[in-house]
Amino acid sequence: MPKPLELPFDPIARAAQTWSERFGPSGAMAAVTSIMRVQQILLAQLDAVLRPYELTFARYEALVLLTFSSRGTLPMRVIGERLMVHPTSATNIIDRLEGQGLVVRRPNPQDGRGKLAEITDRGREVVGRATASLMDAEFGLADFGPAQRDQLFDLLRGLRVAAGDFVPAPETAGSVRDQPSGVAGATAIG
Repeated sequence: MPKPLELPFDPIARAAQTWSERFGPSGAMAAVTSIMRVQQILLAQLDAVLRPYELTFARYEALVLLTFSSRGTLPMRVIGERLMVHPTSATNIIDRLEGQGLVVRRPNPQDGRGKLAEITDRGREVVGRATASLMDAEFGLADFGPAQRDQLFDLLRGLRVAAGDFVPAPETAGSVRDQPSGVAGATAIG
């Protein structure tokens, strides 16, 4: 795991205090800075868990996406859309996985120019073991209970809906995952 910083003070709280003195109070600045730092912490922790499998979290996500597909294959365009990354990033991810023998590319029979990425048997085996390790590590969120994780998901989901990441399905509008989260009255894994 990454080495903790172990600073003798909270740099985000200090920045928020300085911000408040110079520009006025902004809980939004403190919250967004905290989110950005937590993203760094979680990514480092997850990458550390995945290192023995020679994966990054981005490559792991692509493998999982392929295992979720009915045939273990998806068009490159769809991979980029589902991972919410630029097509160049999706290509880079698949290039790396292909180099590791975890994915192969095949011509897309429905699109003469396009390619399909297909998970290999070795890829399925690696993603299975990697998933068990991530589950054991509770994806870096072991300090939160299930209700807190659900609450965190719902709060962040509201930001994603408000940003246009996706539109919640009307038929599920009454479910817990589609309730307003308090983020600008908005209600968000697609």
